[in-house]
Amino acid sequence: MTASLRQSAGRILPLAWPVLVGQLAVLAFGTVDTVLVARASALDLAALAIGGAAYITVFIGLMGVVLAIGPIAGQLFGARQLHEAGRQLHQAGWLAIGLSVIGCSALLFPQPILALSRASPEVAIEVRGYLAALAVALPPALLFTAFRGFNTSVSRPKVVMAVQLIGLALKVPLTVLLVFGWRAGQVPALGATGCGIATAIVMWAQLAVAVWILRHDRFYAPFGLQAGGIGRPHRQSLTAFIKLGVPMGLSVLIEVTGFTFMAFFIARMGTTPVAGHQVAVNLVTMLFMVPLSIGNAASTLVAQRIGAADLPDARRLGWHGLQIALMIAALLGTAVYGARREVLGLYTGDAAIVAAAMPLLAWVAVFHIADAGQTVTSFVLRAHRITTVPVLIYAFAIWGVGLGGGIVLGFDALGISPPELHGARGFWAASTTGLTIAALGLIGFLQWVLRQRQRGVL
Repeated sequence: MTASLRQSAGRILPLAWPVLVGQLAVLAFGTVDTVLVARASALDLAALAIGGAAYITVFIGLMGVVLAIGPIAGQLFGARQLHEAGRQLHQAGWLAIGLSVIGCSALLFPQPILALSRASPEVAIEVRGYLAALAVALPPALLFTAFRGFNTSVSRPKVVMAVQLIGLALKVPLTVLLVFGWRAGQVPALGATGCGIATAIVMWAQLAVAVWILRHDRFYAPFGLQAGGIGRPHRQSLTAFIKLGVPMGLSVLIEVTGFTFMAFFIARMGTTPVAGHQVAVNLVTMLFMVPLSIGNAASTLVAQRIGAADLPDARRLGWHGLQIALMIAALLGTAVYGARREVLGLYTGDAAIVAAAMPLLAWVAVFHIADAGQTVTSFVLRAHRITTVPVLIYAFAIWGVGLGGGIVLGFDALGISPPELHGARGFWAASTTGLTIAALGLIGFLQWVLRQRQRGVL
């Protein structure tokens, strides 16, 4: 590792590890749900897979719009315009509230999702209950996203991590209580629906803690967040959020729906295949938290350096963040592949589910490396406030190649798919190919953008 790369690592990693710990705590919400429900019944696990995919599709897409606060506030922080940076948090809050109306409507009326997944009537009942509970969780989750994005942009991720860990500590006992019940029916066993109710309670608790911190921690005083009430909606600021955030949200939505739609289609193959897919997705998502945290940290520093008009340093940090993420991804992907049987055993003792998940993890090493490459590169582009072209790259690579190819291979839609790629394995093979194309496309585009910036064209 060169001296310059070591210096960049010394700046990126201190910001990345709190994001990693916090995101692992958030991911543990889903892991706790998956592990507990897997021990309840296969029916509840199938409902969790379908309902979880629906919620993630809605939440992640809307979250991407709210996270436009990152590059906006980060550049203002780098330019030392602290009060203006703080004002953007209020605007992000108004945006989160408006988006919640859209998201809650989708969660409360999930018939299109149920039709797409062709869920059985028994599974559909569980899915509806689960999503109704998560509709209550969505508004505080989006508002907390604004809090998270702002703190990351001003290099203060540890406070977010602390709140997320508190949320996890509350989530675990609540989920156990509501999934399995207590004392012969005094608290009924609610299965997958209990997971949703526990999540809703925790999300509101986290938001309450976040508001208290903003009001009482003196760090936020220079940002104008402790003087007066909540700023009114500001049309120009909200327009800037939407202009930057909608493409960000679309990019994230395309990426996530590449997975969630896989769950819907695989659900047509039966309860065991979708249960195996759910376990594999949860594992791969846990690995994804590492490049996500590095991407967040690199994006924060790049945005701050752009705000400070130090473009050479911004360029260096972006490339070094990508290199660090790729090296770590190669190590983690290889390690998990080698220990895949033991890892799957931690999720479930059901031999049928393990057998369904095992071949899916054969793609994990290449999948994770490609995922790391596209994630960090997209974050660096967002720091430059460039979000439109990545949407086109994602649409072609993830929807076209990944999801479209998965339908062709998994269902043998054209009659040319080899038998070893039928079923869920075909979807994972196509998804890995799509992510690789996305990573290469985004890296090439970033290189072009930086050259144009260096010439003063962009």
